[in-house]
Amino acid sequence: MADRFITAMFLGGWLAATASGQALGGQAMGGQAMGGQAMDEYQVKAAFVLNFAKFVEWPAPAFKTPNDPIVICAIGHTPLGKALEEVIHSKSIEGRAFVFRQVSDAEGANACQILVVPAAERKHFRSICPSLKVTGILSVGETDGFATDGGVINFKLDDGRVRFEINIDAAEREQLHISSKLLSLAQIVRSEKSR
Repeated sequence: MADRFITAMFLGGWLAATASGQALGGQAMGGQAMGGQAMDEYQVKAAFVLNFAKFVEWPAPAFKTPNDPIVICAIGHTPLGKALEEVIHSKSIEGRAFVFRQVSDAEGANACQILVVPAAERKHFRSICPSLKVTGILSVGETDGFATDGGVINFKLDDGRVRFEINIDAAEREQLHISSKLLSLAQIVRSEKSR
């Protein structure tokens, strides 16, 4: 069952550990040492965000050309933003580089493939939702109820470990195809209401 796992996906070259504490590939996660360094919550979340991109297919209109970057945005200023900038530096997936931006409105958010919504900005996110483009934004939050409220992915802390839930209704609405591998590691939720 997905709740028994933190995750078993690659995180920037690291493998996550299972909830029992057994490390896969000799590395551990969730505030534990990784590569000889302690990872803080924001570094772990940033690594997850980077790797979510490996397991998601966007609809064709999300990119204008095959070489367009994957734009990761954060609403407002957040410690997660700094961690994201560090994690995506010089990284690419299938020829697409990553770009990080801070945004404050729907116009800025519409240029993103991944939109990170810090806890402090959840209300702001709700206010800009009606102005977001129709499809193709992978919204990632970090507050209780974010996914059931229409966000696609939500982080949650469980016994000090970072886990995530995926709203498959929201993913379908955004026309995002999420790999079954990623879905198998998540807690699956449904929307209580649409945006």
